[in-house]
Amino acid sequence: MSPSATPHPPPQPTRRLQQLSAHMATNGTHKTTSFAADVVPKAPEDPLFGLMTAYRADTFEKKVDLGIGAYRDDNAKPWVLPVVKKADAVLRSDPNLDHEYLPIAGLQQFTSASQKLILGKNSPAISEKRVASLQTISGTGAVHLGALFLKKFYRPGQTSSVYFSSPTWANHNQIFSNVNLPITTYPYFSAKTRGLDFDGMLSSIKSAPEGSIILLHACAHNPTGVDPTQDQWKQVAEVMKARNLFPFFDCAYQGFASGDLARDGWAISYFVEQGFELVVAQSYAKNFGLYGERAGCFHFVAAPASDATDVATRVASQLAILQRSEISNPPAYGARIASLVLNDPALFAMWEEDLRTMSSRIIEMRKALRSKLEELGTPGTWNHITDQIGMFSFTGLTEAQVQKLRADSHIYMTKNGRVSMAGINTNNVQYVAEAINKIVRATN
Repeated sequence: MSPSATPHPPPQPTRRLQQLSAHMATNGTHKTTSFAADVVPKAPEDPLFGLMTAYRADTFEKKVDLGIGAYRDDNAKPWVLPVVKKADAVLRSDPNLDHEYLPIAGLQQFTSASQKLILGKNSPAISEKRVASLQTISGTGAVHLGALFLKKFYRPGQTSSVYFSSPTWANHNQIFSNVNLPITTYPYFSAKTRGLDFDGMLSSIKSAPEGSIILLHACAHNPTGVDPTQDQWKQVAEVMKARNLFPFFDCAYQGFASGDLARDGWAISYFVEQGFELVVAQSYAKNFGLYGERAGCFHFVAAPASDATDVATRVASQLAILQRSEISNPPAYGARIASLVLNDPALFAMWEEDLRTMSSRIIEMRKALRSKLEELGTPGTWNHITDQIGMFSFTGLTEAQVQKLRADSHIYMTKNGRVSMAGINTNNVQYVAEAINKIVRATN
């Protein structure tokens, strides 16, 4: 091109194409998504995490968080267990530490130690090699893996419902619904006594169709804090054996509830001793404070029989295939921390002391809150606060009272009146008691 030539402008869309584009836009025929609102409506916010968001946004100086299911010290701060700090230092100083994949089933030293913790180190199920264990994404992952396994392999061709306590941990419903296992409930909490509706529970389990799956909280029932006694557990086991029902234990608080690992795991050990075939979801979030590290285990225990070892081996192989398709390999860090502690006698003893520290503080806060309410003459009875155990307490407060507490006193708890006792400390227990007293008197 000569220097004097006029450059051509860049090509422009033809007038016809412009007309077609405009026509499609104005007539709404141009498809922008395959996921319209009638197909994918906006899901409601998770109630608990929504509560956490609201609490964090609150600028009131004396606000109180009684919703979060995580331990807090007497200054309302997260507490890293001293034994976890020590194990972490050991781990980080290991020159052979790497970040390679764990096996699909997880860290073997961790899963074998977890078996001994949850079933008892002298459990015949372990010595007879009839336990299959996989490391999971904390307790949630263990419950999900168990639900997935049962949906695929338990009584194929037959419809078996899973029975939950009423109420139960909210995520149980979502997990089992996602794998399309039918859900039924059995009575558990008595609003009148604020304790266990044992007669209702036992009656419902007695009437459950043969082969039904019964989900049981091993200790520190979430959300009520109400547990059966050992004698009541024996009666539940007797009925379940007679009805040929399948136990699914969820254990998120072993050692955290009472400070005694054996006591908190007693129900599981008893059911194994009675010859049940069962599964257990085990979490290390609460009792190690490894909330974000997601360390957990899923255990299948075969009933004692000549082919029990073969059953456990076959089940383990299928669990590994399910795990491979879900997460491929579990995360290493939290499992390594827990494994160090579980397999070292000195660290294990230190961990037991940390468990007693956490459980004792919560027990003391239960006593303090009850005492303050009774000193104030708050209408009603408050012995259920100390009768219940573990992180949570079902206060008996109504949804309207809960909303009023939040609006007037900036005290946050779930709408069903469940409070995390870990959120109460010596600095706020008087404030909380006075606020509850005021609301109960105003609405009684």
